[in-house]
Amino acid sequence: MLPAAATQEEIAAALAALPGWTRSGSVIAKTFTFADFNQAWGFMCRVALLAEKRDHHPEWRNVWNKVEISLTTHDAGGLSALDFDLARAIEQVAR
Repeated sequence: MLPAAATQEEIAAALAALPGWTRSGSVIAKTFTFADFNQAWGFMCRVALLAEKRDHHPEWRNVWNKVEISLTTHDAGGLSALDFDLARAIEQVAR
């Protein structure tokens, strides 16, 4: 079963609870900044384990102490509950 696309109301409510995450079309994104590369890489490793467990993987980019993460659900043709669930989990890892 394919994930259902989120409604505009669901997207607005979910983003309101995710400080720093922004929406651009069918993608939500956030840049995380760490003290150094080692902390950024450790964060990415922990997020990778969460993503694999959920079978929902981010698009991301790392440059030294910054990690840029974008989430979308290609199978739903946009944003879905999978994106917001993973974003909340990523926030927990970042703390």
